[in-house]
Amino acid sequence: MNLEEKPWFNDAEYMSYVGHLLEMDELKKLDGITHHYTSTRLQHCLRVSYVSYLIAKKRGLNAKATARAGLLHDLFYYDWRNTKFAKSHAYVHPHIAYRNARKLTTLSELEKDIIIKHMFGATINPPRYKESWIVTAVDKYVATLEGSVNLKYKWNRRKHFKRLPYFSID
Repeated sequence: MNLEEKPWFNDAEYMSYVGHLLEMDELKKLDGITHHYTSTRLQHCLRVSYVSYLIAKKRGLNAKATARAGLLHDLFYYDWRNTKFAKSHAYVHPHIAYRNARKLTTLSELEKDIIIKHMFGATINPPRYKESWIVTAVDKYVATLEGSVNLKYKWNRRKHFKRLPYFSID
């Protein structure tokens, strides 16, 4: 999926699951917070949510819970590059996101597991459900895409590589 595409707005089923959440000011605030350098936190959450939803739907899993929890998985408002906690950001932010999400809506145990466990790999608690594994994997995939856009931008603007087309990663 091209990072500039927004196919979720044209998917009526998906929007029936998350549309009301997207109208909330708490979610709209995420669109003003940079995340992974090249996207906003809301853009990141929408990408994770929508791709996870499509996979869950195709597999016959709980697509609604996957879409909702995928959208809420990074519902925090601090800049993780500057704000430090006693424990790592990878451990802390899923708990903050879960606390913030349950203030907005009622969450199922599945949605809780998706949000809390989406940083498995950087944390030690493995996901309990297939849907949680999907969001965990898609989050890593989307973050890698977002990070590689930034890397590609930086790489292609390096003065000493500009004249060498075989160094371009276009």
